[in-house]
Amino acid sequence: MAILDILNYPDPRLHTVAKPVKVVDAQLRRLIADMAETMYAAPGIGLAATQVNQHIQLLLVDISETKDQLQVFINPKILEKDGEQVYEEGCLSVPGVYESVTRAEKILVEALDAQGEKFQLEAHGLLSVCIQHEMDHLLGKVFVEYLSPLKRTRIKNKLLKQQRIRPM
Repeated sequence: MAILDILNYPDPRLHTVAKPVKVVDAQLRRLIADMAETMYAAPGIGLAATQVNQHIQLLLVDISETKDQLQVFINPKILEKDGEQVYEEGCLSVPGVYESVTRAEKILVEALDAQGEKFQLEAHGLLSVCIQHEMDHLLGKVFVEYLSPLKRTRIKNKLLKQQRIRPM
């Protein structure tokens, strides 16, 4: 397994729309393992393939305290949404930034698991937020795009400044 580089906002590659996964094979499972290692090391609770410059419909989530309940979603689709909740979100691609975002409270999602088996999952609360957040990445959208243009510009400038200061 390997730790992968996570793209940082405002990297334009984060706006690439992911393509559906055609085959679930050993190569994809290797990417899943590398993404899981990357997510846990960051540390984070969700990671989309887009964030590691792999533009396929794949995302991982683990909201457990023990970090041992990895959930894999390949070609995820939201079938139903219900309610509304505001959650303070952060993102591994937007380090150090936490902002409130409004999303559906409950979703029904359909996807393939790491073995290529189709499943459906009803998600509430943090799990629902996390899945929706990661699915946005697959559509080329970063959570800061839900914020006002002024906040977005401030965040972009702050992150660009940090990237310039960071030693190579």
